[in-house]
Amino acid sequence: MNELAKESDRLKNVELVSITLKGELEIIKPQYQDSFHINSLFVSAPIRDAVADGRADFIPVFLSDIPYMFTSKTLDLDTAIVQVSPPDRHGYCSLGVSVDIARAAVDTARQTIALVNPSMPRTHGDGMIHTDRFTKMVFHDSPLPEESYSSKVGETELLIGKHIANMIDDGSTLQMGIGTIPDAVLSFLKDHKNLGVHTEMLSDGIIDLVEKDVINNKNKSRHPNKSVTSFAIGTKKLYDYVNDNSSFNFLDIAYVNNPISYARTPK
Repeated sequence: MNELAKESDRLKNVELVSITLKGELEIIKPQYQDSFHINSLFVSAPIRDAVADGRADFIPVFLSDIPYMFTSKTLDLDTAIVQVSPPDRHGYCSLGVSVDIARAAVDTARQTIALVNPSMPRTHGDGMIHTDRFTKMVFHDSPLPEESYSSKVGETELLIGKHIANMIDDGSTLQMGIGTIPDAVLSFLKDHKNLGVHTEMLSDGIIDLVEKDVINNKNKSRHPNKSVTSFAIGTKKLYDYVNDNSSFNFLDIAYVNNPISYARTPK
């Protein structure tokens, strides 16, 4: 996206569709508003001022509905720009820790540009894409954005987490969200047994429970023995942990949220 900003003199009225964006974005500055307009499906920190000022738009939508917006051409994508792991010996790259809506974007866009990043974990599930599918591939080695939610947990979050953990029975399947509360809850589940995971996202709080066999997914009727998610946000410890870890399945968010009614084709 920073390279796009350098092309602002020749690019006009380009719409950029995204969910969560991380880091400083040159392209969102006021001087680029005639060239680029961000149409965000989730208002993350870097674009909040732009949305408030009217230089960017926000579409309120369920995360699980976004893939259908791509496949139905409600949001008609010309180009998908995705970050992937280096190809394996069979020529397959992985969408890594962000399969969520990226899978549908690649499947529906007229062309796909892949940023090949050695720091991107190779994850199992829906994120495998052969190099032949990419219009262009660009190599760029850079660390992934990190978030340490557990380090931000305070007394209030711990109190809430303890109450919630007491409501969870052994053998339950967990769905976690973004922020400090989910990690606070997970920290109080170490004496539980045979928990499962079918969730939109993962953070570092899951690691200890998997290593202690508290989370083993043995009781799940759908995807038993696998922790199912669509994306992960955490520290490098989490990214290293899910790298080539076959106990995790990173799936299209439409399937994660609606596994029974899910279809890959437009309704």
